[in-house]
Amino acid sequence: MPKVVSRSAVSSSTDAKPTASAAAALRVYYCICGEFILVIEKSLAALPRRRTDSAYIIRCRENETGKAVVFKLNASPCAAPVLVERSGVYERQYGFSCPRCNLLVGYQSTPWPVKSGPYLYILKGALTHAQGQVPKDALERLEANQEEPNSAT
Repeated sequence: MPKVVSRSAVSSSTDAKPTASAAAALRVYYCICGEFILVIEKSLAALPRRRTDSAYIIRCRENETGKAVVFKLNASPCAAPVLVERSGVYERQYGFSCPRCNLLVGYQSTPWPVKSGPYLYILKGALTHAQGQVPKDALERLEANQEEPNSAT
């Protein structure tokens, strides 16, 4: 049998400008149990926060105030929506939970599927950027729930 030899050449230029895809860095977030939950084009810390519960606001649709955020959510819809009272106003929340441990990680104000409404909210302390590491604000959320067990937040 003849001997097969292959060669390849790689050419590159140090003068080449980075492309949009090379400049776009995706961030990955995990549940406390280690399950992959969210991949998003922005850091959660760079997103606006909701005043009522400090949840991160992800814009799902483009409108006059801003562009939609590109993201993919790997979460299961919760069985039923939750009705929350805030200052005499009622809000229906359709939750999303971790597919592995069923921890509530976020919600939206419209029925499923994901991105059916203008915004998706990720709960403070529910996700971490390092797999297997508890986020620093997770314990703050737990302590707040223990201090006010009968409050509807």
